[in-house]
Amino acid sequence: MNKLKEKYNNKFERRIGCLQSIFYITCVALALYLFLLQVCDIRNCKKKAKTQRTSKMYVLRGEIVDRYGFKLAADKTTFTLYAHPDYYDHSPLELAEILSPYVNIPVNDLAHKLAAKRKIITIKKDLDRKTVQEIKKKNLRELSYEVKNRRVYPQGSLASHVLGFYNPNADTAGGVEYKAKDYLEYVDKTITYEKAPNGDIIYNIGVNPADIAAPAKGKTLVLTIDSAVQHVCEKYLLKAIQKFHAQKAAAIVIDPKTGEILAFAITPNYNPNDYGKYSMQDMKNWAITDVYPPGSTFKILTVASGFMNKKINKDTKINDTGKLKIGWWDIYNYDYKAKGAPGIIDLVYLFEHSSNIGSIKIAQMMSDREFYNSLRQFNIGEKTGIDLPGESSGLLPDPKWDNATHGAMGYGYGSSTTVIQMAAAVSAIANGGVWITPHVIKYSQEEEAKRVVKRRILEEQDAKDITNLLVQAMENGRSPAKMDDFYIAAKTGTSRKPNASGTGYSNKLYASMIGYFPATNPKVLLYVVVDSPEGGGIWGSTVAGPIFKEISTELVRILNLNPDKNLKK
Repeated sequence: MNKLKEKYNNKFERRIGCLQSIFYITCVALALYLFLLQVCDIRNCKKKAKTQRTSKMYVLRGEIVDRYGFKLAADKTTFTLYAHPDYYDHSPLELAEILSPYVNIPVNDLAHKLAAKRKIITIKKDLDRKTVQEIKKKNLRELSYEVKNRRVYPQGSLASHVLGFYNPNADTAGGVEYKAKDYLEYVDKTITYEKAPNGDIIYNIGVNPADIAAPAKGKTLVLTIDSAVQHVCEKYLLKAIQKFHAQKAAAIVIDPKTGEILAFAITPNYNPNDYGKYSMQDMKNWAITDVYPPGSTFKILTVASGFMNKKINKDTKINDTGKLKIGWWDIYNYDYKAKGAPGIIDLVYLFEHSSNIGSIKIAQMMSDREFYNSLRQFNIGEKTGIDLPGESSGLLPDPKWDNATHGAMGYGYGSSTTVIQMAAAVSAIANGGVWITPHVIKYSQEEEAKRVVKRRILEEQDAKDITNLLVQAMENGRSPAKMDDFYIAAKTGTSRKPNASGTGYSNKLYASMIGYFPATNPKVLLYVVVDSPEGGGIWGSTVAGPIFKEISTELVRILNLNPDKNLKK
C-alpha cells in the first residue's frame, strides 16, 4: 500500500514539475518578447502609438455658387454647449447668470435646467463660433462643446433639383452635391495632429496652430446657373401649375453655343435645408430621369433628319392628304375634321400647322436605318452626359420598325426622350449644326476639353435653313410666344401621356414648347414642358406658349439681348 502511494506521489510530482517548467519557459519567452518589442522594436511601437492618437482635420465642403458668385450652398459649423454638474465651480444660479446673455435663455429658466440631477446637461444647440469663443474666455471648466457641421442652402428651394442635398452624418447626397463630391471636398494638403487621452490637441513642432484653428475647406464649385434666370423660370412654372392644376413642369434655358445651362427649373421643387421632409419622388429630377413622348416638337428632328440624309431641302413640297393609314392606324392632322386635306404644302406650313401627315411622309422618305442613325446623331436614345446623377438614355427602338412605328417616329411618338435630350438636340440646330454636351458646372478650359463633347452633326447651311423655316412658321402663325423685337425659331408640342403600366395612353397630356432666339444669332434656347395640365383647350400653344412668352420676355431683360427685328417707330 505504501509503495503504491509513493508511486502515485512521484507521478504527481513529475506532472507538477512539468507544468512548472512550462510555466517558467512561458514567462521567460513572454519577458523576452516584451523586451524585444519594447526595447529592440521601440520605433515601431512609437509609430503605432502615434497612429492611434493621430487624427485628420475635418474637411468642410466647398461652397456652391452660381455663375456670378451668388452663394447657393455652404457648410455651417455650429456648437452644442454642455454642462457637467460633477465639475461645477459655481452654483447653478451663478453659472446661469454668466451664460444667460450668450445663450439667450432667461436666468431663472437656465438655473433650473443647470440644477438637474444628470451627468451631462445640454444647455444650447446651434451656437455660432463667435459666441462659443466668447464663452470660452470665461474659463468655465464645468462646460464642454461639441462641434457639428451641416450643409445650408441660403436661397432655400432655388435650383434645388440641380443642387441636390447633402447629409454629412450619413455621407449621402444628390444633385451636384453628389456628382462633384470629390471636388467639393478636395484640399491641397491633409492636416493631421495628435490628441491626448482627454481630447486635447498635442502641439508639437510639426503642428501649425493656424491650420488647427481654421479647418480645411474644399474647393468652391461654380455653376453655369444664372440665379435670376432660374428664379424667373421657377416663378412662371409655379404660376402655370396653379393655373392648370398640372402635376409638374420643367423649364430649361441653355446657351446653345456653349452648352451651359442657365436655368434648370423643376416645379414643384423642395427645400434642401429640410430634405428629410420630402420623398425621393419629390427630389427626383424627372427632366433627366423620366422619358415621355415629345410629340410635335420632335418634328424639328424629323425635318433635320431629312436634311441630313439629303431627302429634302428648304424648298421641298409635300402632298398633305390630311389623313393617312399606316399599318393598323389611321393618322389625322389635328385640324383635319375642321379643314380637311391641305394638299401641297411646304415645310413652313408643316411647322406652322404641325402637320402629322407631312412629318410621316418625310420619315417614310428615309429607311429605318437612315432615320435611326440621324436621331442617334442628335443623341436620341443615348445619355447626353449632363453632369447630374440619374440620367436616362431614353428609348429609341432598334431600326427594325414596322410601318406604324416608322410613321409614328416622324411626329414624335415612336421614341421616348428625356427633357434634357430634346433641349440638347434642338440646341445643336441653334448652334449651326454642332451638338454640345449640356452641363451645369462651369469648367476650366482644360476640364471642358475633357468633359464637354462638341461634334458637328448637321451642315451649317442646313441648320440655318431649318431655323428660317421655324421663324417663318412663327411669324405666319398666331403663337402667343411671338415677340415684337425678336425672331424666334420655335415649335410647340402636345402628346398623350403613357399609362403607368407601360401599355397604352392615358387621357392626360404633355404640353410643351421649344425655341431659341434671337434667331439670327441664337443666344438662348428655352424648353418648357408641362405634365398633365387640366381644363379645356389644352395644347402646347395654349399652355406652354404663354409660359414661354413670359420667361423669354424676362430673359431679354436679364441677359440684355439685342433685338434682331426692325424696331417699330
